[in-house]
Amino acid sequence: MSSRVEVRPGDGKSGSAFERVEIDGDRFFVKRLSRRSDWIMRVTGDHVHRPYVVWRGGIMDRAPDSIDHTFVAMQLTGEGDDTVLTMVMRDVAALLVPEGDAVVPMTQHRSFVEHLADLSLVFWDWRGSIELTTMEQRVRFFSPDNIAAELTAGQVPGAVAAAAAGWRTLPERSPFLSQVARALHAQPGMITVPLAETPPTFLHGDWKMGNLGSHPDGRTILLDWALPGSGPACWDLCWYIALNRARLPESKEATIDRFRDALENRGVSTRNWWERQLDLSLIGIMATFAWEKALGDDTELRWWERRVAEAVRRQGLALPAGSA
Repeated sequence: MSSRVEVRPGDGKSGSAFERVEIDGDRFFVKRLSRRSDWIMRVTGDHVHRPYVVWRGGIMDRAPDSIDHTFVAMQLTGEGDDTVLTMVMRDVAALLVPEGDAVVPMTQHRSFVEHLADLSLVFWDWRGSIELTTMEQRVRFFSPDNIAAELTAGQVPGAVAAAAAGWRTLPERSPFLSQVARALHAQPGMITVPLAETPPTFLHGDWKMGNLGSHPDGRTILLDWALPGSGPACWDLCWYIALNRARLPESKEATIDRFRDALENRGVSTRNWWERQLDLSLIGIMATFAWEKALGDDTELRWWERRVAEAVRRQGLALPAGSA
């Protein structure tokens, strides 16, 4: 006996189609997307269905035991921009972090940070495939010129509309972060080149609460591998503290220290590269998400403004005149 029901996850932002399927008592979650239907594929330059690439390449199977990716099957059908990737996952909806802004338990947050370190360790010094997401594409994810075409769509994606509004607001709320973002959108190599001189690993690319959950045995559920690629471990860390700010049970500083300690406890020496990689990642993540901070509260915006200003000074970045 089987059943199938179309669903629309509250945290789903890509425009993909979803179904919940039950087959002989086993429950699965099915996601279908194509470049034509999925704006994230378009703005990140994905022409190959990157989740499929890492699935077929065995990358997901190399994830540490502390992480469950939930995938059981993938299939490509069609051609060109109409090529559809169908992904079948075990239905773990009941185990995911609930939607909303409630602070997650400290034990769960601690596991998320430590399991991110587990993932980083398994792939330490991994330089990946040219088919996967590049650091330049991460920095320019929401850059105004990159999302411009999406703003002309009949139905503008919510995140794109918010980004456009945030970029318009940012120069007034934080001229400094606005200048930093504009400089990096124009010349992402300002940070991607020096970041490449620090240790790389595999990046999941979207380490946010909407993609996370926990099994009763403590394993972390990690969904939506849409932005995989090689890059600095601190990038996923900075993504985590930027997008989950309302839900962290401890400060961003404490979370950063927790991740560094987790790497050290797993045998990764951070002494020679940590400050540089963290500074550059903090700067770069604001090229991606300063628009979101412009739409939020002043305390959060000023935290990022202060930390990015300190990082720019420490790293000696030559930003355009008037930006520092």
